[in-house]
Amino acid sequence: MQRGRLKIFMGYAAGVGKTYKMLEEAQELKAKGVDVVIGYFEPHSRKDTIAKSEGLELIPRRLIAYRGGEFEEMDADAILARRPQVAVVDEFPHTNVPGSPRAKRWEDVQALLEAGVDVLTTMNIQHLESLNDQVFRLTGIRVRETIPDWVVQQADEVVMIDLTPRALLHRLERGVVYAPGKAELAMQNFFRESTLVALRELALRQAAHEVEQRRSGLWCS
Repeated sequence: MQRGRLKIFMGYAAGVGKTYKMLEEAQELKAKGVDVVIGYFEPHSRKDTIAKSEGLELIPRRLIAYRGGEFEEMDADAILARRPQVAVVDEFPHTNVPGSPRAKRWEDVQALLEAGVDVLTTMNIQHLESLNDQVFRLTGIRVRETIPDWVVQQADEVVMIDLTPRALLHRLERGVVYAPGKAELAMQNFFRESTLVALRELALRQAAHEVEQRRSGLWCS
């Protein structure tokens, strides 16, 4: 069986438009007659993004009981049983709740790829394992959910979704990214302009590095 293709929509922060762009591509594929499903989508109450998901088949989430509560996770086994041509999987670096079949969402994605399903997914640059210390030095925040570099290097395509920090802060102020209370808190912490500028530079450098690596044949293509 031919392995599925992996396409990653990469950004440097929440709100740059990764999920929107991914869903836009899913809609284009569906319009061409491709069998596309949403395996996992995190709407974050963003109206424009939610609108982009309309008309796409959504695979119900798996309920996992943990510490007296119930948590929803992507149901990779249900996607495998459905056998679509393409699955949309938001938030690639996510850690699944204990009791899930696999510990990490990227491991769920690996299972889909091995079964021949193409995957569109999203992540931010700060979740790349090799950049963890660098991101901590830049932001003072230790990113806990990371993806091994080899997983990203196996992607058939990585698309950088870019937006200037000023434009991103405008989105934040308008309540496009988070609800007002959460947005204000974000601007005091991770979403300081200087932090966003540094993360964007890091993302653009990484994108240039990746292009060079792929051109020299060191990474899969």
